[in-house]
Amino acid sequence: MSQAEATANDSLIQKAKRHLLQNYKQQPLALVRGQGTRVWDADGRAYLDCIGGIAVCALGHCHPEVTAAAKAQLDTLWHVSNAFYSQPQIDLAAMLTEFAGLPRVFFCNSGAEANEALLKLARKVMKDRGTPERFEVISFEKSFHGRTLATVTATGQAKYHAGFEPLPAGFRHVPYGDLEAVRRAVGPSTAAILVEPIQGEGGVRVAPQGFLAELRALCDAHGLLLLVDEIQTGMGRTGKPFAFMHEGIQPDAISVAKALGNGLPIGAMLCKEALAPSLAPGTHGTTFGGNLVAAAAAQVVVRTLREPSMLQSVAEKGEYFLARARALQARLPAGRIQAVRGRGLLMGVDVGQESGPIIARLRAEGLLVNAAGETTVRFAPPFIITHAELDEALGILERVLAAL
Repeated sequence: MSQAEATANDSLIQKAKRHLLQNYKQQPLALVRGQGTRVWDADGRAYLDCIGGIAVCALGHCHPEVTAAAKAQLDTLWHVSNAFYSQPQIDLAAMLTEFAGLPRVFFCNSGAEANEALLKLARKVMKDRGTPERFEVISFEKSFHGRTLATVTATGQAKYHAGFEPLPAGFRHVPYGDLEAVRRAVGPSTAAILVEPIQGEGGVRVAPQGFLAELRALCDAHGLLLLVDEIQTGMGRTGKPFAFMHEGIQPDAISVAKALGNGLPIGAMLCKEALAPSLAPGTHGTTFGGNLVAAAAAQVVVRTLREPSMLQSVAEKGEYFLARARALQARLPAGRIQAVRGRGLLMGVDVGQESGPIIARLRAEGLLVNAAGETTVRFAPPFIITHAELDEALGILERVLAAL
């Protein structure tokens, strides 16, 4: 390998440091190509990608059908704004509402925007019901809902609030999974409860069995909206179309993004029919939301995930991956792995210490993952990953942890 090739990563990273705002703590790789479950850096080295853009590339990198749909739409029409109807968006709306079991959808560009729409919907519904004093949203400690001022305030992690005070009013945080704490927090100002079925950024923490159903009953008893953040868990990640379906409930509204476009930027907020009139013309909108190219790609994603074999495969691979990871926990010295948490192809391995150095060692061995919280290594591989590749990932993890 020539000197120029050997330093291609460094050259790109140095250029980035000269021009990009340094608001990300980035791993020292410039990725230039991807195919399926693998990505390559600027120096030509291949990596097994077990984070997939943080649960985004569910069908793998450069999926041929997604690529073909996007290219065909690029050759047809790119953008018309939401001042007009467009067939890719309409067709996606019909598919996605059926997939989620909620009849109305608003398209946006990201998870934060989808959650912002959830929060605005909750306030507007309460105003329309004649209860304007109800504006407060209960969310959970260790949650993560986005980076806008409203969604970062809904996020139950002080580190994301620092420097942006004063934060918007109207949010209360309670311990995740603690139904009695939720009950105590409900008051005359409460409008909604916002919950992740699995806290992704909080360390891949799964809600206790029955917790979502109990929240549903509590909301029904007090006339509150149940808002479910499915940004990370949605679109099949847990082996069902959406994670709330594991408890057989129907939320009032959900947020979706990440895997919806398999890498193209698109998000969505879906809600019950009775709530939809509250977001009347002029109340909410976006220039690029439901962009035609992203909508064409997202149709392929939904169509693929509607195949029963795909979600059955995710559920089976998830059980396999979690079982193998727990066997690894038992095999390693006591305490080397503190916990293995997750559902489907979303898994967190709590290593009981700062995860950054371990993630760096995994990267050096050819495995890409990232941190979820301070001590947890997160895995969110593409759904097309094979059992052999899951074994490969765990083999690398074992070598690194055994060498600590």
